Amino acid sequence: MENIILAENVEFSYPADPESGEEAALILKDVSMTIKKGEFVAVLGHNGSGKSTIAKHMNAILIPNKGKVYSNGIDTADEARIFDIRQHIGMVFQNPDNQIVATIVEEDVAFALENMGVPQEEMRKRVDDALKSVNMYEYREHSPSQLSGGQKQRVAIAGIIAMRPDCIVMDEPTAMLDPIGRKEVMKTIRKLNKDYGITIVLITHYMDEAALADRIIVMDSGKIVMEGIPKDIFSQVEKMKLLGLDVPQVTELMYMLKNDGFSADTHIISEEECADALYKLLA
Repeated sequence: MENIILAENVEFSYPADPESGEEAALILKDVSMTIKKGEFVAVLGHNGSGKSTIAKHMNAILIPNKGKVYSNGIDTADEARIFDIRQHIGMVFQNPDNQIVATIVEEDVAFALENMGVPQEEMRKRVDDALKSVNMYEYREHSPSQLSGGQKQRVAIAGIIAMRPDCIVMDEPTAMLDPIGRKEVMKTIRKLNKDYGITIVLITHYMDEAALADRIIVMDSGKIVMEGIPKDIFSQVEKMKLLGLDVPQVTELMYMLKNDGFSADTHIISEEECADALYKLLA
C-alpha cells in the first residue's frame, strides 16, 4: 500500500523567545513514520510529547529544521506546493469555533471551495454531500452559533471533506466536547475512513478513541517509543503507565484480574470482548 505521509529523521524546535529568555527546545527528535493510504492511525502521548507538532508537519503548517516530510508525495518544504498539499491533506483542530468563519452552516462548508474557484454547480453538490456524510444536512441553513460543540465540529469536518482530501489530520478534535459530542464525532471519523476510504490521522488523549484505530503510534519526549495494533499496544499496561498514559478501562480491568491470579487476557480492548471474557471466567 502506498504511503500518503512519510516523515524521515525529522527534527524540529520552535524559535527561541528573547523577551522571555526561553531557549529553543528540541520538540521532535529524529522522528520517522509512515501513514499508508486508507489507514486510520491514532497518535498518543502526554502533553509535550510532540504529537501535535508532528501533526502540523503533515500539511506544512510547520517545516522540519532537519529531515523531510512528504505529504502525498510532495516535499512539505516546497513553498510553491503548499496549496497542493493542503488540498490533499486536510486539518481539523481542537476548537471548531476557530475553523468556522461564516454565519450560515452551508456557507461555511462552501468557504474553501469558493477560494479554490470550484464552479457553482459542483460546489453545491460537494457542500450537500459533505454535510450528508457527517449527518448535518438538515442543519445547512442554521447559524453555527445555534449548534452544540459536537455539531460544530462535524461542520468543521464537512468543510474539509468538501475539499475532497485524501487524508484528514485531526488534532484532538473531541478534546472540548461532552461525551455525546465525542461519540458523534468518532462515529463520523470511522464512517469517513471505512465508507469513503479517507486516511485518518487522529491525535488524541482518549484511549477508547485510539482503540478504534488500525494502528497506534506512541510518542514521548519528541520520539516514537511504541508502534503497533491497538491490542498489542494496550496490552503493555505497565509500559503505558510509565509513559504517563492510560489504557482502555476494560484492558485495565483484565490487567487487574490477571494480577489477582485469574486467567485474564490483557489484549482485550472492547466492552463486548470484556463481557464475553468475564462470562467465561465466571462460568
